[in-house]
Amino acid sequence: MLDRSSRQFSKVYELVRQIPKGKVTTYGAIAKKLSMSPRVVGYALHLNPNGSKTPCHRVVNRNGRLAPGYAFGGKDEQKRRLEQEGIKFIDKQRIELEKYLFSF
Repeated sequence: MLDRSSRQFSKVYELVRQIPKGKVTTYGAIAKKLSMSPRVVGYALHLNPNGSKTPCHRVVNRNGRLAPGYAFGGKDEQKRRLEQEGIKFIDKQRIELEKYLFSF
């Protein structure tokens, strides 16, 4: 049986799977939708058991910055995956959030 945190994490993963290619959302947007802390969202994504099924690379911070602790190869890998989806960066680590933001 799943414990409470596993059910919460599953809800995070379900939302992340809804983000279309070429779009991103923020830890805070997911947290608000699920009534939890953005830190819990980040922790859940860091522990994501299936990176190919749940595109964590599409989650950035509230300023459009990459996650310094991206679990699937670091922020350079996160950037590479986003660029493959057509997302342009305004500097080394930040995207134009207003242009690429997906809202639930």
